[in-house]
Amino acid sequence: MSLLPAPALAAPAPPLPTPPQRAAADPLPAPDPTGLRSVLRTAVNRGAPGAMARLDDHGTVLQTAVGVADRRTRRALSNADRFRIGSVTKTFSAVVLLQLVDEGKLVLDAPVNRYLPGLLPDNRITVRHVLSHRSGLYDYSNDMFARSVSGFEAVRTKVFTYRQLVDRSLRHARTTAPGGAHSYSNTNFVVAGLLIEKLTGKPVATAYRKRIIEPLGLSDTFYVHPDTAVPGRYARGYLTPDTAGGALVDATRQTVSWAQSAGALISSTKDLDTFLSALLRGRLMSAGALKEMRRWVPAGGTQSYGLGLRRRVLSCGVSVYGHTGAVQGYYTYAFTSDDGRRSLAALANASNSTAVHTTMLRTLESAFCGEAASTREAAVPQDPAEDTAGHASGTGTAPDVTRR
Repeated sequence: MSLLPAPALAAPAPPLPTPPQRAAADPLPAPDPTGLRSVLRTAVNRGAPGAMARLDDHGTVLQTAVGVADRRTRRALSNADRFRIGSVTKTFSAVVLLQLVDEGKLVLDAPVNRYLPGLLPDNRITVRHVLSHRSGLYDYSNDMFARSVSGFEAVRTKVFTYRQLVDRSLRHARTTAPGGAHSYSNTNFVVAGLLIEKLTGKPVATAYRKRIIEPLGLSDTFYVHPDTAVPGRYARGYLTPDTAGGALVDATRQTVSWAQSAGALISSTKDLDTFLSALLRGRLMSAGALKEMRRWVPAGGTQSYGLGLRRRVLSCGVSVYGHTGAVQGYYTYAFTSDDGRRSLAALANASNSTAVHTTMLRTLESAFCGEAASTREAAVPQDPAEDTAGHASGTGTAPDVTRR
């Protein structure tokens, strides 16, 4: 999912061929509410305390939730609950920077060092490379979360500066040359946070609030770093230990300082639907900037990556746009259709569980491919680079923390 590193996994089966994409003018299949709820139940059966989804289809809203928000009190999970969204934060960060491009304050193909002199050891690394994960900067969270629980507890209450996180990355050799193949790294969006603060002269929290949260009326969306509490009503998040059968760890209270602009936002399913719909409908930036955001590079399996935005091709050939997020305790899925008029936001309050993550990905099939998706379930490719809750392929981040 994206932030956390994924857990150690058996060698994955070879990916199946990418399904053909539908023509943009083709109507989407009707969503499958029964199938969507079935996916959530399966996620709970596979270890998530709770799972929920909100589907907004041209203004018709379906909300469904199963399981609990709090294992101690047994309070039922609800779409009214807020939660940590992990790497979906990256899309917010990219939106801010593309707005700065629109304002003439930033050039995508300019070196990062033009704006942050001396930060990076290679003047060839551009802003575009950072936002598309093609900088080659090593993901520092790989080291932090080699062990899920002990790694998390070591940073749960720590507060890092952006430059400390970049320095951790620069201790390692780069993974690709600048402009090379997509290689997911939280370091890229730490650099994005530095760019936001340098160019706006304000903390990233202010940029998110003034440029996205307030204009869209996102009443459940907050950047509280370095505070550890989630404001208002929220779902508690549970980290699955690396050892099978171990007790879940309540990871709700944390600074998320190891992620910050790469994965520290808090939101709700309603706000995520609103955000993704507004983004793809062109309400947050110029048409030219949105076109740049949607300039895709291969990112493994049926995925491509733009600038802080993922594209997934589903089993029915429909392409959806958004991001996954994994931060300790939470898996988030936020995607919308090409025209932004059908949006899905889903959550499982668990992380570091491949079984839960791969199950929750099927919410996209039910939401965008409809009833026929159940008959194709076995044929849905599992992308090797999917974000998850561990460190595997960078799907979330630390065991799916903020990684992808």
